Amino acid sequence: MNENSTITHVYFMPGMAANPTIFEHIKLPENDYKIHWLKWKIPYHNECMHSYITRMLEDVVHPNPVLIGVSFGGVIVQEMAKLIPVKRLILISTVKSKHELPSRMKFASKTGLYKILPTSLAGRLGDLEKLPVGEFTKKRAHLYKQYLSVSDKQYLDWAIQKMVCWDQEEPMEGAIHIHGDADIVFPIKNIENCIVVEGGTHIMIINRFRWFNKYLPSLITEGKMQED
Repeated sequence: MNENSTITHVYFMPGMAANPTIFEHIKLPENDYKIHWLKWKIPYHNECMHSYITRMLEDVVHPNPVLIGVSFGGVIVQEMAKLIPVKRLILISTVKSKHELPSRMKFASKTGLYKILPTSLAGRLGDLEKLPVGEFTKKRAHLYKQYLSVSDKQYLDWAIQKMVCWDQEEPMEGAIHIHGDADIVFPIKNIENCIVVEGGTHIMIINRFRWFNKYLPSLITEGKMQED
């Protein structure tokens, strides 16, 4: 028997435009789990979701993996789980169906407003650090610069369209959804059947990593939080 046969392989998918270093502080017991970071690929011109997911799955090389996705990455792992069997599907700071999208995204989808967003400026977020703005803004700009590395316009246009126009009607059975009650991107008022992290924001995978390190092992293994 392979000595690693009992290892559970856990694949992490970052949020829109983010690099996988958002998971740099996530630690799981090494005797039981092996962490794999997934990276965004640049989509082909007008590439459909199915084609893109098929290409992303080329990097998922272990059978029956655990898939964990943040924000738009949560949408991606849900689409992956439609094509391969998974041990566990864990969603963080995201939505499980189009009905959980905030009203502004539904409006953007119906009107096509998302098409006029200036995505070509995304690569200049770091310039905020050089402007005479408050420390909070500078710190946030530095955070974006550190973790948001995918500034390709074709990718951003594609990702925004796929996010706001995601047509999932019903949540996937068995998915575990973790959501912060201070998430302003996907407000908690629209979210059903989730584990609520008090004070958790949309970037809680970064600044509340201790919570995830504490509870992810039991969520993966047992499908529920192991209380003290």
